[in-house]
Amino acid sequence: MANNQNNQYNENNLPEELFEPIERTEDTSEKISRESRTFWQDARRTLFKNIPAMLSLFVLIAIIIMSFVGPGMNKYGYNDQDLSVSKMPARVPGLENISWLGFDGTFQRTFEGDTVEEASQKAIQRFGNKEEFMDIEVINEGDGSEDSAKVSGTFHPYEAKGMEDTYFWLGTDELGRDQWTRVWQGTRISLYIAFLAATIDLLIGVGYGGISGYFGGRIDDVLQRIIEILTGIPNLVVILLMTVVLQPGVLSITIALTITGWTGMARIVRGEILKLKTQEFILAARTLGTPDRRIISKHLMPNISGIIIINTMFTIPNAIFFEAFLSFIGLGIVPPEASLGTLINTGFDSLRQYPFLLVFPAILISVIMIAFNILGDGFRDAFDPKMHK
Repeated sequence: MANNQNNQYNENNLPEELFEPIERTEDTSEKISRESRTFWQDARRTLFKNIPAMLSLFVLIAIIIMSFVGPGMNKYGYNDQDLSVSKMPARVPGLENISWLGFDGTFQRTFEGDTVEEASQKAIQRFGNKEEFMDIEVINEGDGSEDSAKVSGTFHPYEAKGMEDTYFWLGTDELGRDQWTRVWQGTRISLYIAFLAATIDLLIGVGYGGISGYFGGRIDDVLQRIIEILTGIPNLVVILLMTVVLQPGVLSITIALTITGWTGMARIVRGEILKLKTQEFILAARTLGTPDRRIISKHLMPNISGIIIINTMFTIPNAIFFEAFLSFIGLGIVPPEASLGTLINTGFDSLRQYPFLLVFPAILISVIMIAFNILGDGFRDAFDPKMHK
């Protein structure tokens, strides 16, 4: 009891010099620690912080630019044929002296035989008996019984044809056409089909799914029965029908994508609209007499724009793979036109002898698909509120 009285006495009799008055302003209590951000600003900030997604975006931008600029970077035309330079290996100025990069303009093979002389003779015969343009290195001399002799033969086709000052950056195909030009031209066609699929998804799929989900009732029943019929028809069957009516090519693929390619997006948009249209802010807008067109464009679409962008980013690589698959089985782009699929198909036929015809377009299509998928993952994380910090 006495201690409490002493503490109270000491607190009430503290010297005034220990206290300093605080100058209070009008905005002191209302001060915000940091500037508030909108959902789109948060999404953009999260996306920019995603290093793999940003690297993928820069890679895709570079590939798109090269698909337009690349074919004009050398003197060879898209369909210029010269059988005298058919199946020439890749040769790049400045890299021709680095053999392990594969741009030195040589063919290198390993040959076996009972003796070194027999293996060397196989190497010489394989490259047209032009021994003076070959470098033969013994790998294993063998013992003449179970262990065979092995030699490595390196052939210099540019020197053999008197083309020491000629360079084909990615080699040439079986008709002597420059692969650099055709690869970038094929990339342009593949990207055109991919972005066409994305545009169809946005124009038809979003509109169709939005109308079906928002109005519901009999309209929704009719529209969904149409989608079920279209979904039941495989894309390959549609392509075969288009091939019968039309010739294989960009037009038939475009029509096939137009008929069935948008159904997935329409179903996703419909599901999101059905979930959102019963929310309080939509009911309030209806109560205030807001027209349906304005509710869809100003309230519903902004709220589902994230899922639309994400689905579109995954639609593009699927369309590229779809076109490559069709071209690989002969139902896509018709030669002499080129796409990444037709170039891979052509290179597959010569894989054992001339692997560079397959390697370069296969690497490019792999990079495009991986980059789009990584960028799609970045958009998915950016539009996820749980990822915002």
